[in-house]
Amino acid sequence: MRCTRNVLHTPAIFDAWMSRALVLAESAAREGDVPVGAVVVDAAGRIIGEGRNLRELTHDPTAHAEVVALRAAAAEQGDWNLAGCTLVVTLEPCVMCAGAILQSRVSRVVFGAWDEKAGAAGSVHDLLRDRRLPSRAEVIGGVREDDARALLQAFFTERRP
Repeated sequence: MRCTRNVLHTPAIFDAWMSRALVLAESAAREGDVPVGAVVVDAAGRIIGEGRNLRELTHDPTAHAEVVALRAAAAEQGDWNLAGCTLVVTLEPCVMCAGAILQSRVSRVVFGAWDEKAGAAGSVHDLLRDRRLPSRAEVIGGVREDDARALLQAFFTERRP
């Protein structure tokens, strides 16, 4: 169940935030990790946390870009509760990351490419908007989708024979 919101009508600032996330994704790829980047933005529009996939570098299975960015934002704010913040990420969050997003109370998630294998924001699962859970997040998918998908495709094409 994909998001119905038309990305053509999303604020231009989402594009700027996604640009930063894409730069972070590129740096993950250069270090041999899946190119996913994320930023957390506070209600004033200031980036308060950044992350990129660090699983290969840190040997940490939880070091997804979203979790790294959420940890950085919480440290910056001095509080785990990130209500009012927006998480911008190049790839649709997985189930683990969706859980971390909900636990942090992030209000909105903006992502680029859909993840048809493991997505938890509308493609395979829709945890971020599940009414059975105590908190939910607004979801806007497909922002700079072609750019995010191209990074992922190039990464996997290069590594698979």
